[in-house]
Parts: sequence; C-alpha cells; structure tokens
Amino acid sequence: MPHFGIARFQLVLLRRMADHHPELVDDALRASGATHAELREAHRGWQARLHSRTYPGGERGYRLALGPPEREVGRQVGDLTCRALMWPVPLWPDLRWEVLCAPGGGAVWNEWLVRAPGAPAPRLDRVEDLTPWSCVVDDVARAFPPAAPLPADAPSRARLAVTAPGTGERVVAHFTWGLLQFTGPS
Repeated sequence: MPHFGIARFQLVLLRRMADHHPELVDDALRASGATHAELREAHRGWQARLHSRTYPGGERGYRLALGPPEREVGRQVGDLTCRALMWPVPLWPDLRWEVLCAPGGGAVWNEWLVRAPGAPAPRLDRVEDLTPWSCVVDDVARAFPPAAPLPADAPSRARLAVTAPGTGERVVAHFTWGLLQFTGPS
C-alpha cells in the first residue's frame, strides 16, 4: 500500500468527529480543500490498512503511513518507559497526533491529539470555556483537577468527569481522538 500521508490521515480523524459536529467538519474540509468524497475515501483506505493481514500494525504501520514522526520522546507510564511519537496535523497547528508505543515491540497503547510542545494551552477557567474543538484531554485535566477518567464509549473516544470551580457543578467532557466535542451532565 502506498504512503498514506498526514493530509489524508486528518480526514480519517474528521470522519469520527462528524458524529458530533458536522458543521465544524464541513468548515475543516473547506479549509483543507478536501471534499466529503475524499473524506470517505480516506476513511475507507485507513480501514483497509487496519484490517489488512499484510500491512504492519503498531508503530511500524504508523511510520509507513505517516512518514517519520516530527518528534519522538520517552514517556514514563507507571514503572515503564514507553515512546511517544508525534506528527503535526495541519488542521490543528497547535496540536500533534500522538501515538504512545509500548517498550520493545512497538505495540500502540494510545493514539490521540495532544497539545504541541510549546503551544499555549487555552484558558479554561469555567465549564463554559469548554467549547467544541477548543482543547484536548490533558488541557481539561490540568484546568479542572481532579479530573476523573471515565470508561470510553467507543475506541476513538475518551471521557473525563470534572467539577466546575466555585460552583461544584459536575460535568462530563466528551472527546473524539482526544479533541473536545461537547460537555454534558455527569
């Protein structure tokens, strides 16, 4: 299979985000010069890679599909030191696609959008500041400690229970590929 590329890969990310915000996806498609047909084709091509018996999985599959990462850093997870690989994503210049790989074999433990090193985090003082596509999981966890992770409701999704400062209001922040989609009651 030929090189997939980050421009097509970001269309794969948008495919899942369209479940919650089709209007934002439409705006992103216009900004990137892509069409809904290209989004569907990118999704189909990515799924073919994931389900192929011959295409390598894990870290090697990402490197083949997206090219060399922009950055590779060690990350401590409990007693293990793993590797975080990061690629720029043009639609979100302050974010990076991060793939967290297990030591040794390169199995992928987690994959999502994260704040780019050195990029300023958004100001999140109130629950009302949690607007769609404004922040990533780590931004919310840092702004509203102690945020509690909840079980994901799909493989590409994450959820955090947070408490609003001052009011004690509990809400759940819902993310797709690590990017905030919406908040709702806990």
